[in-house]
Amino acid sequence: MKVYNALKDYNNHPSVITIGTFDGVHLGHKKIIERLCEFGQNNQLNSLILTFFPHPRMVLNKDYNLKLLSTIEEKKTRLEALGVDALVIEPFTIDFANLSAEDYVKTVLVEQLNAKHIIIGYDHRFGKNRTANIDDLKFYGSSLGFTVEEIPAEDIEAVSISSTKIRHALHEGLIEKANRYLGDHYTIQGMVVKGKGIGKSLNYPTANIQINSDLKLIPKHGVYIVKCLIDNKFCWGMMNIGVNPTFDNNELSIEVHFLDYDGDLYGNALNIELLKHLRNEKKFNSIENLKNQIALDESQTRDFIKNHV
Repeated sequence: MKVYNALKDYNNHPSVITIGTFDGVHLGHKKIIERLCEFGQNNQLNSLILTFFPHPRMVLNKDYNLKLLSTIEEKKTRLEALGVDALVIEPFTIDFANLSAEDYVKTVLVEQLNAKHIIIGYDHRFGKNRTANIDDLKFYGSSLGFTVEEIPAEDIEAVSISSTKIRHALHEGLIEKANRYLGDHYTIQGMVVKGKGIGKSLNYPTANIQINSDLKLIPKHGVYIVKCLIDNKFCWGMMNIGVNPTFDNNELSIEVHFLDYDGDLYGNALNIELLKHLRNEKKFNSIENLKNQIALDESQTRDFIKNHV
C-alpha cells in the first residue's frame, strides 16, 4: 500500500475511492473496504481511501478530548493488511472544510484523485457547511465522468454503532467485547523506554511502553493478557496500565512483562495486542501482597495461553 501525506502527492492513477476517518478499522469498516478492493481489482482501478488528520471533529467542533482507536501508524497497518492500494491522509483544516461542494468534487475527487467510482454512504455530507449529499455527488458524477455506489444504511449504522461501542468497551476494560466489534485485537503501538525499575524489583522485569500519540485511546487501568510479535515469534505477557498506586505514583505507565523472555527490548517499537482483562488496578497494603497477586496473574495468564495456542 502506498501512503500519501497530502492530496497533491497522489500519483493520479485512476481510482475507486471511499472517504472517512476509519478509526479502528473495525468490522463495519471492513465490509466497506472489502467492497472497495473488490471493485478496484475487477475494474483495474486503484482502491483508494481518503482520510483526514487531525480528526475533523477536533477542527470543526474543537473536540480536543476525543481519543482515537487507532493512531495513523496503526491505521496504515490495518488498511494494508486488507489489501488497500493507496491511502491519502489529507491535513484537515478550516480552509479545506470551506471548499464548496463543486470545488471539492472537481479539484479533490476528480483532478487530484482521478476518481472513476466512489463508494459512499447514503448519509455522507460534503462541501462547505456539509450542505451537499449523495444525490449531489451523483449529479456531479454524470458530468465529470465518475459513478457513485451507495453503501447500505445498515452497513453505515454498523460503522457508527461499532465505533461507539468499542470506545465504551475499552473505557470499561471490556477488551474481549471490543475485540469482537473490531474483528481483531485492539493494539497499542509504542517504543520501549527506560522506566523506574519497579517491575525488576518485583522479579517481574517489564518493557515500559511510550505511546507515540496523545490521541490514542488507552483502555481502563488494570492488568491485561497480551501478545506481541518479537523477532518473528509471538511472545505472551501481562500488561499493566495504570499509575502503580502501591508505590504512590500518579503518572500513567504502560508496562509489559513478557513471559519466558529475557532479551533487551530498549529502543524497539512494539505492536502489542490486548487479549483479555485480568483485573482492575489496585493499591496493595504491602509489596509482598503485590508480589503474590502478580504470581496469581501469571498463573491465570499461563492457563489462558494453554487454551489459545
